[in-house]
Amino acid sequence: MVAKDYPFYLSVKRANCALEAQTVSSPAKETEEPSTKRVKPLSRVTSLARQILTKIGETTVALLQVLLLQAFLFRSDSRPDLFSPRPWSRNVPPANTKRRDSKLWSETFDVCVNHMLTSKEIKRQEAIFELSQGEEDLIEDLKLAKKAYHDPMLKLSIMTEQELNQIFGTLDSLIPLHEDLLRRLQEVRKPDGSTEHVGHILVGWLPCLNSYDSYCSNQVAAKALLDHKKQDHRVQDFLQRCLESPFSRKLDLWNFLDIPRSRLVKYPLLLREILRHTPNDHPDQQHLEEAINIIQGIVAEINIKTGESECQYYKERLIYLEEGQRDSLIDNSRVVCCHGELKNNRGVKLHVFLFEEVMVITRAITHNEQLCYQLYRPPIPVKELVLEDLQDGEVRLGGSIRGAFSNNERIRNFFRVSFKNGSQSQSHSLQANDSFNKQQWLNCIRQAKEKVSCAGKASMLNSEAHFLLSPHGSRVPQGETTLERMDQSDCESDCSMDTSEISIDCERMEQTNSCENEKQIETNV
Repeated sequence: MVAKDYPFYLSVKRANCALEAQTVSSPAKETEEPSTKRVKPLSRVTSLARQILTKIGETTVALLQVLLLQAFLFRSDSRPDLFSPRPWSRNVPPANTKRRDSKLWSETFDVCVNHMLTSKEIKRQEAIFELSQGEEDLIEDLKLAKKAYHDPMLKLSIMTEQELNQIFGTLDSLIPLHEDLLRRLQEVRKPDGSTEHVGHILVGWLPCLNSYDSYCSNQVAAKALLDHKKQDHRVQDFLQRCLESPFSRKLDLWNFLDIPRSRLVKYPLLLREILRHTPNDHPDQQHLEEAINIIQGIVAEINIKTGESECQYYKERLIYLEEGQRDSLIDNSRVVCCHGELKNNRGVKLHVFLFEEVMVITRAITHNEQLCYQLYRPPIPVKELVLEDLQDGEVRLGGSIRGAFSNNERIRNFFRVSFKNGSQSQSHSLQANDSFNKQQWLNCIRQAKEKVSCAGKASMLNSEAHFLLSPHGSRVPQGETTLERMDQSDCESDCSMDTSEISIDCERMEQTNSCENEKQIETNV
């Protein structure tokens, strides 16, 4: 207790004693006096007691505040704060994320070497070092995906071995592939860190990337299965714990599984960067150009096969309510130009697929524990599809109450697709998530219509070029043999010739010439 507050404490104690004595004496006076007599001194004592108690309460609060302050100051000096975080508490601050710092060739190796090289050669060495360092990072990520995700989930029976094989695909086979390239690049590196030739290494190694075909083609099915398995609380809890761990660098499992594909499409850029800083008289010039052609062909081929695999995956998950909804244009499609979720003017979520020659509007459903797509309307041929870009606010949402209370955000980013063929007609006002997504849909639909239109014109030209006009006016197929024409002459329907095309010419010709012409035509037939 503070010294200056001690006399005040004594006065408070005396007041408490006086109050207790007065309280004890008051019942005695009440027993001596008749019960019907009103005693005025008791009210005075009560008012005095209230004043004293009020003063005592205020003083006690002040004393308690002083004591608590002293105790707090003394405790803070002697031991750590009570409210400091404990390692075992639930509200533990997030661990420091493991970051991968980018490395430069000039910072990794001896700086003295840089003074003997030109700026262009330094940039070339930086590009080669980036290729090598990227391989090292890729190998580390692939091993991490297997060690931190695949093996624990298999050991803890979070997923079955079959499910993990479907999700991870041929990931294991890619690790030795890139270890081989890294070893070759490190072997040709000089003690000072510089590399003279890499073109011949890339020309010999790049054809191995054809093994990416099966891995990339499996990614669509792997992503769908992984998203489905995330509904299991055990899988979700495991992936969330891994995401919060420092080793993940805030990347989820799918980011690790998609790293090989992103690395594959980056090779052409890396090789062009090396070639850009390679002198024209350098021996690597020709090899690098050859390597770029090889990787471009591989990427293009894998891209085609991946697109076909994606198209086949979605075609197998289309559910038809009736046989009339089936269309040969869907069965013959090999590529999905664009697909995604859109809303109609009633707010119904639709999943729209734009194949090469047909647009399919579906609704996502769950069938046999798999995400499937049920046809919402009959397929719309792209050739007969009418596209209309709608301005913001032009579409009115379905229902009077719904339209009255809708804000501006709900009537933006709409476009309309319509189709009419005889008695069949459709019109859909579709809303994209944002303006960028809307523009993507518009561009994809326009490009699809242009391709179909160009393909139709090309087929007409080919069909016309397939037939050659004979010198006497009859049309003879170019690839048709004499025996085939003789076989056709035996049929009465083929012998009955349509002379409407040459009737006008025959009238203008002289009678003798017309007779000879008719005889010649009959001979040709």
